[in-house]
Amino acid sequence: MPLLQPPCRICGQPTSPILPFGPMPLANALVAPGVPLDQEERFPLTLTFCPACALVQLAETIDPEKLFRHYVYLSSNSPAFVQHAKSLVQRMIGEQGLDRTSRAIEIASNDGYLLQHYRDAGVPVLGIEPAANIAALARERGIETIGDFFTAGLARTLSEQGKHADVLHAHNVLAHVPDLKGFVAGISTILAPGGVAVLEFPYLIDLVDNLEFDTIYHEHLCYFSLAPLVQLFERAQLQIFDVERVAVHGGSLRLFASRIGRRAPRASLARMIEVERSWGVGDAATYRRFAGSVNALRAAIPDFLAGLRSRGKSIAAYGASAKGATLLNFWGIGRETIDFVVDRSTEKQGLTMPGIRLPIHAPERLLLQQPDYVLLLAWNFAEEIAAQQTEYLRRGGQFIVPVPGPRVLPR
Repeated sequence: MPLLQPPCRICGQPTSPILPFGPMPLANALVAPGVPLDQEERFPLTLTFCPACALVQLAETIDPEKLFRHYVYLSSNSPAFVQHAKSLVQRMIGEQGLDRTSRAIEIASNDGYLLQHYRDAGVPVLGIEPAANIAALARERGIETIGDFFTAGLARTLSEQGKHADVLHAHNVLAHVPDLKGFVAGISTILAPGGVAVLEFPYLIDLVDNLEFDTIYHEHLCYFSLAPLVQLFERAQLQIFDVERVAVHGGSLRLFASRIGRRAPRASLARMIEVERSWGVGDAATYRRFAGSVNALRAAIPDFLAGLRSRGKSIAAYGASAKGATLLNFWGIGRETIDFVVDRSTEKQGLTMPGIRLPIHAPERLLLQQPDYVLLLAWNFAEEIAAQQTEYLRRGGQFIVPVPGPRVLPR
């Protein structure tokens, strides 16, 4: 059950509310058709800020067993994301000199989208994935996978078995973790003496600057800048020695960490800390302005879509994503505006979006019904979706990107 206004997840100091969303359904809890609305759970969703360490986070914590034991997001459904992973793997193999005597471990390894590239290069792999349905898919692909949450206890067990990571990946999982201190301590335990940990997560500055409020949902407990993470890692005897901004998922941060003293910090680290300071990462006024802009957008998008409907235009949506669930439920957009949603994941097809209950179909439905417009709920993959839907666009269909403001993409 949710906890109201807990102390900061890193420093333990009181937090201050920034943006209350009100009661919201769980963003990935897709619903079978016909389930009564009163049987669907909703929980408060409140964004808060810690003035002491600058961590932006949720006030509420939902039991991870409820969120992640069965999951519907498959990383391999995005060719662009698989290529993103492959490029990083090739880089790490070269930089770290990895071979058949090494080991690559990924926390929240999903369906093996990343580890498959290490395996194909002859590097032994181990995945850790709590979603039973997705861990099974990874094993079918030949990826050794532990079906459990990564914790400090699991890290100790693996360490006692001699299973240490020469390279450890944790992509888009750190924001999901209730016990940040235990999680990072586990990384320290499992990392080989000369090993490198690589973490990626959506970057707070991109979220705020681009009004990516739809990235806020119950699974994402924290919205990270670099500053609070430096002290979190140091407490676990780890040192962030390099940092990069990457374009994936609407703007992410990639951190490289090792045991303290193993690598000299690069200039990129100090530059990023200064950029964040100048931007106002520790200033509550930064987030009050963000909240004001989000509330203004809350009126703009429904009005934009209603204007299209008043002209007799039909609208569908692409991407039964968690961010799409946040966007539609926060704006109160349902069947009166959008006819259906399409998604490539067969795990999602035949279900409905949480809260607003839009039916989810395969992408082929776009050509069967040819809606005038498609709202890109998975706007972070706009280029990839456009490349897949060339026939829909050729027939005159158009895509709408909702954030940071509604705009129709040129044909």
